[in-house]
Amino acid sequence: MYDVIIIGGGPAGLNAAMVLGRCRRKVLLLDTGKTRNRWSHSMNGFITRDGTNPKEFLEIGRAELQKYNVEFICKLVITATYSKGHFVVNDEDGTVYTSHKLLLATGLKDKLPELPGLEELYGISVHHCQYCDGWESSDKAIAVYGKDRKGVGQSLAMKTWSDNITLYTDGTDKLTQSDWDRLKLNGVAVCTDKIERLEGADGRLQRIVLKNGNVKEQEVMFFNTGTKQQCDLGVQLGCEFTNKGVIKTRRLQKSNIPGLFVAGDAARDMQMVIVAAAEGAKAGVAINMELEQLYLEREPMLAKS
Repeated sequence: MYDVIIIGGGPAGLNAAMVLGRCRRKVLLLDTGKTRNRWSHSMNGFITRDGTNPKEFLEIGRAELQKYNVEFICKLVITATYSKGHFVVNDEDGTVYTSHKLLLATGLKDKLPELPGLEELYGISVHHCQYCDGWESSDKAIAVYGKDRKGVGQSLAMKTWSDNITLYTDGTDKLTQSDWDRLKLNGVAVCTDKIERLEGADGRLQRIVLKNGNVKEQEVMFFNTGTKQQCDLGVQLGCEFTNKGVIKTRRLQKSNIPGLFVAGDAARDMQMVIVAAAEGAKAGVAINMELEQLYLEREPMLAKS
């Protein structure tokens, strides 16, 4: 029986594991290594770690956990259930683990635009988050991808980093007159033509080829096509979700299930590495406080027996 099982070894899971390890808890961290930002070459906006390669960041984190005796297993979790005050977790090999508390730090995954040529560019010149990669795109010719009206907000937001912004709706024409007026007022160009493919070299976007044969010279693309949960464990456990598809959390990352906490991108909607790490720390403290109460309540009973 573990004190706590953490599913997900990104910044939220690692930071929670560190807090709990330092509290001398018996911690198991299960992770597949398939983090949301594994395509990125740098992790930005994290003080003292700005520009760090995400893979290097995770390696440093796991190494730091060793002195706190946190057990790490690289396995995919298939099922997780809550029964009679404890959690039961099954991995892909059928191994069963049990714990008093459970933290989901499984994150989200992006719904990538279905555009030929995008895969070779993703993480280098095609991005989903302006706060992560906007600075590196400063003053470049930026394309914003979003069908229907989904790219309006992001294309206007990108004016913070460049005056050369073009919104691509990829063959859809659902913009309202108010959208057109705002985009024109702020100098955002609009292309409603269907996209044929993206072209570039060495991961750098160079042009967008349209179905009608026209070519648009572009250097960077940001997209807004939504996200989904990395796994269905939250659904299995009976978590409440927001209308944005993330798990609803209360104070200190608590879910609606007793003893179940959620931190990182899987919860809330502020999806930044530093925020995920902070939520992991909050969850770690809250979990330890509940474990303290659990063991303090048991001590008198053990004395009587």
